[in-house]
Amino acid sequence: MRALLVVDLQYDFLPGGNLAVAHGDEIIPIINRIQNQFDLVIATQDWHPANHKSFATQHPNHNVFDLIDLNGISQVLWPDHCVQGSKGAEFTSEWNSNKVAAVFRKGMNVEVDSYSGFYDNDQKNSTGLLGYLKDKDVTEVYVCGLAAEFCVYFSAKDANQAGIKTYFLDFATKPISAEGLLHAKKEMIEQGITILNKETEVNFNN
Repeated sequence: MRALLVVDLQYDFLPGGNLAVAHGDEIIPIINRIQNQFDLVIATQDWHPANHKSFATQHPNHNVFDLIDLNGISQVLWPDHCVQGSKGAEFTSEWNSNKVAAVFRKGMNVEVDSYSGFYDNDQKNSTGLLGYLKDKDVTEVYVCGLAAEFCVYFSAKDANQAGIKTYFLDFATKPISAEGLLHAKKEMIEQGITILNKETEVNFNN
């Protein structure tokens, strides 16, 4: 059973959004093309309360992208993004999301951020995604979406650590920074995650 995990394909991470990933919109037609190859398509959705403590606006003495300690965890301070119920939190209408069987929301705890689709950053609270994948007997997870070196990377890492064969679809994700992506790829290779660079590598219908 092969599952495609589409991470945070939301307006705030696309050009014009509050935390836009450069060229993030370029992956949408790719994801639309490849998702029919999979037995199961699932999605994560960043879903923050308006006063989330990962937002720079909640820390008057700090600026956007400052690094702070938040309840014992290193935290980048972000622009307000993907606020619950806002337009920026919605999935882009350019994505054909009809095949999505389930959506797992994350980042809802005001005290801790959640990059991974599986757990909050403190690893204490589960979204239920892992249990869902196990219930569906998923043996392979292919991860794509935004942003490459944050939510896509951490989701791939947790899937792999759970013992599911994990693939990072480099052609169907975009990073916030090239340097961050290089570091994330190095980490993934060391962890045994397979990086796929070409769309043709997920052509299972041959």
